[in-house]
Amino acid sequence: MAIAEEYIRLIFGLKIKQIRTEKDLSLFGLSKLSGLSKSYLNEIEKGKKYPKTDKIIKLAETLEVPYDQLVSLKLDKNLAPIGEILQSGILDEIPLELFGIQQSDLIDIIANAPSKVNAFISTIIEIAQHYNMSREGFYLASLRSYQEAHNNFFKDLEDKVIRCANTYQLSLDGKITSSELEEILKEEYGYTINEAGIPKEEELDNLRCVFVPTTKTLLLSDRVDEAQKTFIYAKELGYQYLEITERPYTFSWIRYDNFEEVLHNFYASYFAGALIIPKNHLRDHLKELFAMKRFSEKAFHKIMNLYNASPESFYQRLTNVLPKDFGMQNVFFLRFTHKKGVEKFNLVKELHITHQQQPHANEINEHYCRRWMAIKTLQRTANDDLEYAFDIQISDYADSGQQYLVFTSATKDPFRKDYYRSIGIGFLISPALEKKISFVSDSKIPKVKVGVTCESCSLKDCDVRMAPPKRLIAKEKYKRTSKLVEDIVKTYS
Repeated sequence: MAIAEEYIRLIFGLKIKQIRTEKDLSLFGLSKLSGLSKSYLNEIEKGKKYPKTDKIIKLAETLEVPYDQLVSLKLDKNLAPIGEILQSGILDEIPLELFGIQQSDLIDIIANAPSKVNAFISTIIEIAQHYNMSREGFYLASLRSYQEAHNNFFKDLEDKVIRCANTYQLSLDGKITSSELEEILKEEYGYTINEAGIPKEEELDNLRCVFVPTTKTLLLSDRVDEAQKTFIYAKELGYQYLEITERPYTFSWIRYDNFEEVLHNFYASYFAGALIIPKNHLRDHLKELFAMKRFSEKAFHKIMNLYNASPESFYQRLTNVLPKDFGMQNVFFLRFTHKKGVEKFNLVKELHITHQQQPHANEINEHYCRRWMAIKTLQRTANDDLEYAFDIQISDYADSGQQYLVFTSATKDPFRKDYYRSIGIGFLISPALEKKISFVSDSKIPKVKVGVTCESCSLKDCDVRMAPPKRLIAKEKYKRTSKLVEDIVKTYS
């Protein structure tokens, strides 16, 4: 059934229920007055049935409202937000099926508790406006929830990568090159590849590639390096091998028109990462690293350099493999960008496995803790104009007592002048993690007290604090006020 028809039925049902409730009538009472059965009226109110004209006339007479008011799709201000969200078609765009939810289930919920749902929807809209959430932001948040619900591991995609590698005789030992993938795209899928095909315009500086579907032409930026080129080709192979047609045609993306494009872009990216950094090969080398009693940066980078991949691709792949093959469930991934000379640090990508971990996106205009490894490494890279920097620390969160083992790499952005980016992954330290990573207890790894944002941090005498702890100040004021009110009440009791 088309959502337009469901929308019309639901709006009519909401109106009947609202008017009936306002008149303090039960379904039984309305049934007795109108002559329509209680079960039939119940189905009308739930949006499952739309009555014929004679029955609408009967309901209008019984409820003492004009016929035109009942059949109009216009809702009063109390239910208007529900009407807007239904009419917008957003229920079609939310990936409900990914979470095992049917659209009809949501419609039933809306029909059964319209005032509560209206309050909920209004709250969601207000939050979205407060956080300045765009349409794409909503899609990406939905995707992130989907990834987190699956611990960011997708066995069907992993299996398809292995079949694809066997089909095209590609090595699964991390030695894949761009030239191998280019040959497959050209010979098997009819691609034309134009290196340095993107015009040198400032507005196009951030583009790595553009795909022209009508001619299967792939235009590349002349600034992509070998690792980036390999990822682009692997992603294009993913689109073709997975038979994906609804997709974005630029990388990085300019806009997403619907959630399918977001989801398919993720599938192709996951496919590319799994092809370039094979799971079993990576797992075996990580076992050797984690068995070491002392952390070795050299050993860490030796593993990273086994693959024709960027640091970001490598860290992203860790979020697939570590929860699945090592049982490391409490993991976060963060990607920051920063412009040299500017105090602001932008968290542009995040992922949390199992639970919402300590470092996470926060309210606009709050300052991320400058003691975070991600930000310190990013600052060092920008200040010293480095091509690459790496660091490790144990972040001890002052207000929760939780500690995370954090790895961070930072690089210069080759596509934007004076821009830098950092990629970090962190693991909640627990007895279980200490059994899996021997060097967690390495005394040479610095342990640093951190907060989440300056505005919520209780650390005293912090030499890198960017703002006063306004949230904590407000909380303490509220506690003092509450205590004084209690004392007043006791005095006059």
